[in-house]
Amino acid sequence: MTTDNEKQEMLIVTGMSGAGRSTVANALEDLGWYVVDNLPPQMLRPLVDLAERASNNLPKIAAVVDIRGRSFFSDFQEIVQSLKSGTQVRVIFLEATDDALVRRFESVRRPHPLQGDGTLLDGIGAERRRLQAVRESSDMVIDTSDLNIHQLATTITECFADEDTAGVHVTVMSFGYKYGLPTDVDLVADARFLPNPFWIPALRPHTGLDPEVADFVFEQEGAREFLDAYAAALKPVLAGYQRENKRHATIAIGCTGGKHRSVAMARELAGMIGRYPGVAISVKHRDLGRE
Repeated sequence: MTTDNEKQEMLIVTGMSGAGRSTVANALEDLGWYVVDNLPPQMLRPLVDLAERASNNLPKIAAVVDIRGRSFFSDFQEIVQSLKSGTQVRVIFLEATDDALVRRFESVRRPHPLQGDGTLLDGIGAERRRLQAVRESSDMVIDTSDLNIHQLATTITECFADEDTAGVHVTVMSFGYKYGLPTDVDLVADARFLPNPFWIPALRPHTGLDPEVADFVFEQEGAREFLDAYAAALKPVLAGYQRENKRHATIAIGCTGGKHRSVAMARELAGMIGRYPGVAISVKHRDLGRE
């Protein structure tokens, strides 16, 4: 259970249909928030109670509450106010101009939830009037008219990421070409330009995790030069991923069998790019252990 000094944290995302609620929900989920979409306001209290019973397992919860709740939405403000006595509650209201909302609805060919037999503008106007009081009482209002989905996600990340939250989680993977290219990677490098330790009897039974193999790999001409240049080239790429809110990336390095050269290279590269700002690293050796 949370204590008085450690109130349960809740973020409520609401606002105009088409203003980017799904994008915000996805961005919050990437930041580690537990997100519930299309929640009637009457379910906010049970959600908070559930999170408190889960103790530290659900420290931050976010609920998307919007006009799809129909008549349930009429109690929104009273319910939010009642929650604030025991919960750290913040309300984000997303809005956009009529022109921007019309363009977005037309691009997906969906009717506005309040449109009925009228036009898109009729539905937008009805929603704007119904949500006016909610907008005025919100803790944060974000106008998404001129933001694409990446810019909106970046805005949310800047506002709600913990100081120690990585901007991009990078998996550095070694693999063997003879087992096929990995299908779930963003960038691939080839370590087969280096002599293969497999052909040295004393090194064959070892792997790139062993010092004698790693030392052999990095003593070869061009090995260190390649890795230094590749790490330097990745720095602006990873910074760009963060600006574009690409939260996960996989960088693969291959050799023939995925046992010697690629393993040593992947391990060393992970240590190098793991020092870049906003980058969290994990290492995976896909084919290590195969015959």
